[in-house]
Amino acid sequence: MGESIKSRFKPSNPKKYMGDPNNIICRSSWERVFCNWCDKREDVVKWASEEFSIPYVSPKDNRVHRYYPDYLIEVKETSGKIKKYIVEVKPKKQTLPPKKPQRQTKSFIMETVTYAVNQAKWNAARDFALDNGCEFKIITEDELGIKTNGTRRLSGKRHTKSRKPGR
Repeated sequence: MGESIKSRFKPSNPKKYMGDPNNIICRSSWERVFCNWCDKREDVVKWASEEFSIPYVSPKDNRVHRYYPDYLIEVKETSGKIKKYIVEVKPKKQTLPPKKPQRQTKSFIMETVTYAVNQAKWNAARDFALDNGCEFKIITEDELGIKTNGTRRLSGKRHTKSRKPGR
């Protein structure tokens, strides 16, 4: 996933934020991109980051845990109707079943467990969304316009990561 740099996000439109706008935590650079998108878009009427939980049963231990989706957003559609979305930001690789290697490795086992836990969370989120009149979406680098080779597209412009001289 984008650099796993935990940081605080300070919105330029704090009235749109549902919760404490002084306590918005981004757990990756990709989440920061999404926060900025929510904050700047006029059609995003309200948004929140990890402000509520959804219970789910983990396949890892068969116990109930709490899943805190990355975002809840309310978007004003062109029809004028407000639509709610529960959004999770994840690398596309984590949304696909891991590819089985020729020999089973610890890495493959961990990826398989992570995938199974994520599936349990996301199934619970889909059910919760259906019961509460909203839609669950997983946003990956594709939707964020981020290329994993160090470049990203935002607003149609190409940006490259700056590199230190000599590299």
